[in-house]
Amino acid sequence: MKNVPRAEVIGSLLRPAWLKEARVARQQNRISAHEFKRIEDRAVNEAIAQQEAAGVDVITDGELRRTSFLGPLAEFVDGIGMVEGPIEVQRHWRQSASHKGPENPPRMAVTGKLRRRRSLSAEEFTYLRSRASKPIKATLPSPLMMMLLWSPKHSSSAYPDPFVLCQDAAEILREEISELAALGCTYIQIDAPELATLVDANTRSNVYEANGISTSRMLGEGVDLLNRIADVPGVSFGLHMCRGNNAGRWMAEGGYESISKHVFTRAQRYDTILLEYDDWRSGSFEPLADIPPGKRVVLGLVSTKTDELEPVAGLEARIYEAARYIPREQLALSTQCGFASVFTGNPIREETQPAKLKLVAEVAHRLWGESARHA
Repeated sequence: MKNVPRAEVIGSLLRPAWLKEARVARQQNRISAHEFKRIEDRAVNEAIAQQEAAGVDVITDGELRRTSFLGPLAEFVDGIGMVEGPIEVQRHWRQSASHKGPENPPRMAVTGKLRRRRSLSAEEFTYLRSRASKPIKATLPSPLMMMLLWSPKHSSSAYPDPFVLCQDAAEILREEISELAALGCTYIQIDAPELATLVDANTRSNVYEANGISTSRMLGEGVDLLNRIADVPGVSFGLHMCRGNNAGRWMAEGGYESISKHVFTRAQRYDTILLEYDDWRSGSFEPLADIPPGKRVVLGLVSTKTDELEPVAGLEARIYEAARYIPREQLALSTQCGFASVFTGNPIREETQPAKLKLVAEVAHRLWGESARHA
């Protein structure tokens, strides 16, 4: 596998404080839409420059125009709104002792039929395409993420079956993907943390099954639904899985072995599988043996949840360990997730982000050679 990207980012980057302030000002009508868009553009320009300077092979716009990675399914889609009190499908966020924060129970839920108002990703992609000098990718949330916004109380009148909700979300994403392809996008990453949360028995029971959501259906027809959105000629699709990433917190713990045979082999239309592997919560590399031949696997070994820089020797050793189960030529390196899957961002210093991106690039190019730079 020559001339393939070896150093990747997952998607989101930290929002500068001045961008956060501008978004609040726009919400309060203190600045115009035109003024806000100019500020957004400046933030994206800086995100592009930071990634290119770090040396990663594929870049994103940092998802800086979104309030969260769910933006294309939540921000310009009717049928989703704030409700009184937390919804039934609780996320049960976990966090390290050093990063304690409020739980902030979810109050957003599906309240009616989903209707797409306009594209968000098309704006992101066309601006990124016009500014970037390196290969780029677009990121979209999995339609199965709607499971976490499905509420027996608030959603059942529109969607008695949560899988029908996910089918409607998939149709919205198919429109987004078709539009991106028409605009020249050749690499789309689908973010599916809900699949990786199924490695945790408590999450399966308490988040999904307790609320009438079948986890076996998620691993069966849910993955089939992911395949159906990834059927556009000329576009390479990546499937990213993590165990939750919300201001440094996570939802689930456990290795991939409980889902690997369902997901790795069933997600046939995905050329690349991007996997969180930054600490003990991710388990061993043994499930990589279930990856079909020819698929690229991006190991998320560099954490976006901590300020500590991973030792180069340690990263290299882990890549060689993973290569015991899958040929090294099928592997690449990335951060374990985005730096700011939600608007607030992870609790790390601003200078940590470029340092981590540079670490990813330097280790990847050291192990796989300079050819990766020209992918």
